[in-house]
Amino acid sequence: MINNTLVIIPTRLAATRLPRKPLADICGKPMIVHVWEKAMEANVGPVVVASADQEILDVIHSSGGQGVLTDPALPTGTDRVKAAMDLFDPQGKYSHVINIQGDLPTLEPSLVRHVLDPFKDPLVHMATLATPIIDSHELTDQNVVKIALSLGENESIGRALYFSRNLVPSGEGPHYHHIGLYAYTRECLNRFVGLPVNNLEVRERLEQLRALAHGVRLDVKVVKTEAPFGVDTPADLEKAIRVIGNRYT
Repeated sequence: MINNTLVIIPTRLAATRLPRKPLADICGKPMIVHVWEKAMEANVGPVVVASADQEILDVIHSSGGQGVLTDPALPTGTDRVKAAMDLFDPQGKYSHVINIQGDLPTLEPSLVRHVLDPFKDPLVHMATLATPIIDSHELTDQNVVKIALSLGENESIGRALYFSRNLVPSGEGPHYHHIGLYAYTRECLNRFVGLPVNNLEVRERLEQLRALAHGVRLDVKVVKTEAPFGVDTPADLEKAIRVIGNRYT
């Protein structure tokens, strides 16, 4: 595991389908606190919550965490991560950055550690995770992002060739459910936020296609786990409450 890693959780109150969702109560704690706790349990480096909303940072600070206030005009979570990196670590101490979405309260801490595995190859610029698709319904679910992955036999790390909401690749063989957790070298993150938006990124609504379009080496660690789900709707929130409540009991 890389020793000089910074973990950043970008989050904001503005959300159309579930307003104020970072502060939604899940078993007695705000959702963002659950995510922060999971990131802390991973024990890969300092964890910083990046938000344009002081109310979120107040909650994190009262829980014993660290946060930085970022510009509300930033267009994406990745831009927020980059801004937080610059504010928290202007000296450039940390060589790698992990981006954890603030709406993943069921995230397993082990996944945060695994997303660094691809960097054992020094040619890798960016890394993410995937898990084999077992449920056939996921093959046609547009909310499940699939990866066309170049993966050798008996290997657990392969190179991402394409991401899609449709089923890729065609033909017989395994398919992979993308887990939206990212890690970058510092240089890659600095470069990524300056790249122009790609037409495939717009069509698929997948930001990672911008990286592939511009030649970023993006490798994928395959893990066998139930993919953590993002909380975007009231129904998702109810599911998260059930899942986390069952773990507590």
